[in-house]
Amino acid sequence: MLKRKDGDEDGFTLVELLVVLLILALLAALVGPRVIGYMSQSRAKTAVIQLSAYKTALELYHLDVGRYPDTNAGLSALVTPPPGAQGWAGPYLDKQVAADPWGNPYRYRAAADGASFTLISLGSDGKEGGEGDAADLSSDPGP
Repeated sequence: MLKRKDGDEDGFTLVELLVVLLILALLAALVGPRVIGYMSQSRAKTAVIQLSAYKTALELYHLDVGRYPDTNAGLSALVTPPPGAQGWAGPYLDKQVAADPWGNPYRYRAAADGASFTLISLGSDGKEGGEGDAADLSSDPGP
């Protein structure tokens, strides 16, 4: 606010306030999409890191038990021994299995013989397929 010599205060005009609001709106329009883009990239990176950690824990389980957990036991077999898991030396994770960064559960499927598994995050849409943020992320068991 500006003070005049007679002591009265002058305020901002409506035009000045509208110009400031316009500048703030333009900045938000330019910065907002970038921030959202960084957030989706960080969620995908977090999912890849979690998939890698679960894959490592599954490999340790496989070394001890001789097979991967069956589909019914799922990833909880990394924390709590399933019935009939001879040689289980876990827990293989420090805490319970978390949901993916979008709040969806990871999909775990084991082969009937326990020799391989598939571990998938379905991305932001929680459905199979998709592109970009909604793309499925997978951790193949490797050789």
